[in-house]
Amino acid sequence: MLLSVIMPVYNREAFVGAALRSLLRQRSAADLDIIVIDDGSTDGSAEAVRAMMGEAPCIRLCQQENMGVTRARNSGLGQLKPETELVSFLDSDDISPAGRFEADLDLFRKNPSLDLTYSRMMLVDRIDDETLEPAPGSNSITVRGIHLSAAIFSRRLVDRVGGFDEDFIQAEDTDFLLRSFEVDPRYMLADTLALYYRRHAGNMTRQEDVQSREFMRAIYKSMKRRRANPSLKPIEGIFELKKLADWRFM
Repeated sequence: MLLSVIMPVYNREAFVGAALRSLLRQRSAADLDIIVIDDGSTDGSAEAVRAMMGEAPCIRLCQQENMGVTRARNSGLGQLKPETELVSFLDSDDISPAGRFEADLDLFRKNPSLDLTYSRMMLVDRIDDETLEPAPGSNSITVRGIHLSAAIFSRRLVDRVGGFDEDFIQAEDTDFLLRSFEVDPRYMLADTLALYYRRHAGNMTRQEDVQSREFMRAIYKSMKRRRANPSLKPIEGIFELKKLADWRFM
């Protein structure tokens, strides 16, 4: 069961090695195909990836001009192998917790008709890049938020949903998830911890005005689709948005 993990990278030299190591430590649990899309980085991101490829042939590096994260994700989808059965994502500054794939892939093995697993995420402000775990004394919260890395998609669902909407600067992941749930997939809300989301000064989501505008646009597009096509399903009871909105890092 080949799992392709798509990782867009733009100027993440300081973080991408840890992100990749967090995937590689799970090779015994998953037949991994790691697709790194370097989106025109101007730092040493590509070199950091290449340094790991010699000992990890499951890593593939594809480089392109800087076109933004949405097009980078679509480039990753374009690199899927014919034999890819499952698709997931990991941002280059985040961490995939140990045991995540072992737990969630077992759900697909037991349920061949399963289209999607959607797990929990931990937002954390400090990660130890040696242990790949939250650093002692870090601030954190665990939620079922809106994040691509919380999901593992069947290839048939990805093909059904299509690519990312390149009209989005941000919230392309929100739009993709909404479209995935709207088509009424067979899904499970797993209790697995799917990722450590690293909070730092360079997060794209720190651009709060852009984030809010793009998020609301994704919600509006979902409403328009469901009005135009009543067979599409509303997204209710999945994302813990209120819990997340009420919490702040110090």
